[in-house]
Amino acid sequence: MEILTSRTLLTSADPQTLTDFYRDVLGLAVAREYPGGTVFHAGAGLIEIPAHMPARDGVGDVLWLQVRDVAAARGELATAGVPIVAEPETKPWGLIEMTVHDPDGRALILVQIPADHPLRRDLR
Repeated sequence: MEILTSRTLLTSADPQTLTDFYRDVLGLAVAREYPGGTVFHAGAGLIEIPAHMPARDGVGDVLWLQVRDVAAARGELATAGVPIVAEPETKPWGLIEMTVHDPDGRALILVQIPADHPLRRDLR
């Protein structure tokens, strides 16, 4: 499976306080804001605080992995015996997402960005 980009999602019982910390205390630049969350630049990576995702007991970190084709990735993972936690679906914010868990129970959200989505850029 080819990974195009990734980010770490930090869920929190108090996402606004966490967002304030990363923006105002650590001084991270905002890469993107959307209804329900903020994405920050963090060196070569990204950190997202998704207010729309509740904090989970135990493992709260989530990996966001952009793939070229989420249906193909689903097929590869299912063939490898990885249980599909959430089937691919288009979310209200326009991304096609599916979820699996790693062996430690950490959620991996595989994301396909449709061609007409604002995150998609033609780099030619």
